[in-house]
Amino acid sequence: MEKSITILFADDDADDRKLFFEAVKEIDDTIKCIGAANGKEALRYLKNEALPRPDYIFLDLRMPGISGQECLEEIKKDENLVHIPVIVYTTSREVEESIKLKKLGAVHFMSKPDSPDEIYYMISFVLGEKWD
Repeated sequence: MEKSITILFADDDADDRKLFFEAVKEIDDTIKCIGAANGKEALRYLKNEALPRPDYIFLDLRMPGISGQECLEEIKKDENLVHIPVIVYTTSREVEESIKLKKLGAVHFMSKPDSPDEIYYMISFVLGEKWD
């Protein structure tokens, strides 16, 4: 039996979380999605060893409190989390920013799409890649 996939999605916009979860469910309804409303909540989940580790982490870049970049930096400092692929999912379209985030350990940088269909295809791409 194949191991089910778990995704942690951190975004302060509840509508963006809902759209993301709906797109994931369309791709594969066995994928478990965990939502975090900000970076602090995401880190609290990730540092709780009683909870299952996600297979992927999607981070919004611009969140209040702990930003996506700060959250990424904390994840990559933790030997228990460093191996998890982190995808930055943001409204930013700045090339310099994407280069910086990849240097910090993000495996991919995605600008938030305008339509649910685009979200579906972007998530399908990420889940189909080997990020080792």
